[in-house]
Amino acid sequence: MSKTIKIKYHSDKIEKLTYIEGKSDWIDLRAAEDVVMKQGDFKLISLGVSMKLPDGYEAHVLPRSSTFKTWGILQANSQGVIDNSYSGTNDIWRFPALAMRDTEIHVGDRICQFRIMKNQPQLQFEEVDLLEDTDRGGFGSTGKN
Repeated sequence: MSKTIKIKYHSDKIEKLTYIEGKSDWIDLRAAEDVVMKQGDFKLISLGVSMKLPDGYEAHVLPRSSTFKTWGILQANSQGVIDNSYSGTNDIWRFPALAMRDTEIHVGDRICQFRIMKNQPQLQFEEVDLLEDTDRGGFGSTGKN
């Protein structure tokens, strides 16, 4: 079942967002400003959009697979989570970039992507003295011989 996202564009220089059926359920986001960064610089890069997500959903924003190779930037918060309440006209989505080398990003460059996910259901925690499953051997133990 299709969901509707209301979107406000803050730039007429970026392409309108589109969902490409059958290719991926991630949607590319583009830089809405030209940015020059020196190694070690941090910048919140405008993505030129504000959105009202469907009720009960949040957006996960991540770099594209080519982002680091192409521009030498990392997403400073590892993964962006935009909840449904960040939905005002001027709640502009941004990409928190940390430059690992000198770089230039131009308006329209596809620097990240997003998808929407249902909110986690309400959880309850039950305190116990013992968990019944077998220990795996410690943090980072998968893949050991």
